[in-house]
Amino acid sequence: MILITAKVHDILRETLQASGFAVHYAPDISYDEVRSLMPQVTGLVVTTRLKIDRNLIDQGPQLKWIGRLGSGLELIDTAYARERNILCVSSPEGNRNAVAEHALGMLLNLLNNISRSFEEVKHLQWLRNENRGTELSGKTIGLVGYGNTGGAFAKLLQPFGGTILAYDKYKTGFGDQTIREANFEQVCKYADVISFHVPLTDETRYMAGEEFFALLKRRPWILNTSRGAVVKTSALIAAINEDKVAGAGLDVLENEKLDNLTESQRSELEQLVAMDNVLLTPHIAGYTHEAFYKMSKVLLEKLGI
Repeated sequence: MILITAKVHDILRETLQASGFAVHYAPDISYDEVRSLMPQVTGLVVTTRLKIDRNLIDQGPQLKWIGRLGSGLELIDTAYARERNILCVSSPEGNRNAVAEHALGMLLNLLNNISRSFEEVKHLQWLRNENRGTELSGKTIGLVGYGNTGGAFAKLLQPFGGTILAYDKYKTGFGDQTIREANFEQVCKYADVISFHVPLTDETRYMAGEEFFALLKRRPWILNTSRGAVVKTSALIAAINEDKVAGAGLDVLENEKLDNLTESQRSELEQLVAMDNVLLTPHIAGYTHEAFYKMSKVLLEKLGI
């Protein structure tokens, strides 16, 4: 049985069924319910809603593969899965363009005060001088992480004719006429915009913390469309208040369950939404209609189905 634990495009269910698999579609299933079904499961389709840990994997003696819709395998115990000869695949190729377009949209919005001035017009304020924009053309953009989404964002940025600095700890030799490989300190020193495109690991958790913001030289805009905990919210708020950064566009938060925020998280969210140089969206960057289809298609291709 193939267990699908999230909302997916019809192509995934239909292709699996046409290939002879029994499919159990349960997009709202709980961890405990998954655990009870695991003895029958040969394939598991997940997103970021459930943690696939050793305990869960141990309940699936027939489990052959785990398919992750989207990018990032941090909620799957991939090391233990490998020990059990369980294939783990993700599909970042399916939503990389969506994330890149969202990041670009947030950046252009921030640079040109679009959301801020719209809110003012709603209150019958017509403030032209106060909302004079800044062009993206010619600026230096720093990318932290040059995988699928970082590369897709770089491609969208090229027509603006600026300088693209890219840092990736685990990749070299990708520089060309338009992409300059850089170290982390160079990105912090020279970039007018810094955009994060990294998975959440022990290394990247709070990558943008107090030390990062202390390194900044050009009062850059900060974009995060990766994982919320890559940016330490309290440190970002302090940097904005201290005028170390121009503002931020965040598609992700440290805690995205807004009905289960701690007191400090609620306070931080209230501070962010009160800032007119901050944009927040509900983790939708990689969730376009097109990406919804492509993620399933890529997953099927990688599984050879």
